[in-house]
Amino acid sequence: MSARHGVVVGISGASGAAIGMRIVERLAENPHCAVHLVISPAAERTLTEEVGAGALPRLRALAFRDHDPADIGASIASGSFPASGMIVAPCSIRTLSAIAWGHLDNLLVRAADVQLKERRRLVLLVRESPLHLGHLRAMLQATEIGAIIAPPLPAFYLKPQSVADIVDQIACRAINLLGLPDVSAPALRWHGRDADDS
Repeated sequence: MSARHGVVVGISGASGAAIGMRIVERLAENPHCAVHLVISPAAERTLTEEVGAGALPRLRALAFRDHDPADIGASIASGSFPASGMIVAPCSIRTLSAIAWGHLDNLLVRAADVQLKERRRLVLLVRESPLHLGHLRAMLQATEIGAIIAPPLPAFYLKPQSVADIVDQIACRAINLLGLPDVSAPALRWHGRDADDS
């Protein structure tokens, strides 16, 4: 078996906590993956409100390591730590802005900055609507320094039957954006429409 990929998952305080939870669940199922989890204080509240009281202990039990967001000296705060990439899901505008302009005041944004400086993939599931110009500029800045902006949008063309289907598809898509060998999620995909179908 190949070495395990250390994948950092940050969960910030935006709505959509179930997506972050599903990403951790999917990654934890993969024997090639070790999840390093960072949950912001705001995300703790959102997880409890949106997913339920059991969400936090379940997430922490699934992670290979659960990091305190105040611990800026944690392993994942260093470029020497062999992480294979990071997903922030959901990514609040506050977290997006901090990453975009280098305001590294907690472990979540510091770990994200490390991915960028080490030229690793950083996937940000930015969750906000509608967007004003400041939000769009933050997304542009994050993109210019190497992040992948992936708003958690439903793939309605796949005809999801439930909210759980939507959450799972978004989670799988985010994992697959990391582009890691041995780490993928079985997301449903659009295969196009053959000429014979018209």
